[in-house]
Amino acid sequence: MIRAQTGPEHSLTAEATCHDARALTEGGNIAYIVLDGQTYTLRITRTGKLILTK
Repeated sequence: MIRAQTGPEHSLTAEATCHDARALTEGGNIAYIVLDGQTYTLRITRTGKLILTK
């Protein structure tokens, strides 16, 4: 699903769940996410950007 952001408020639909990236990394910089047997790495950079790699 692709949605355009039209303002500062984010509205979530019933099909979306919001997770805090810092909670996913448990206070660190890296979280591993598994989807259909594939492991992805979510990394928070020094500048606060998110990078998701396979």
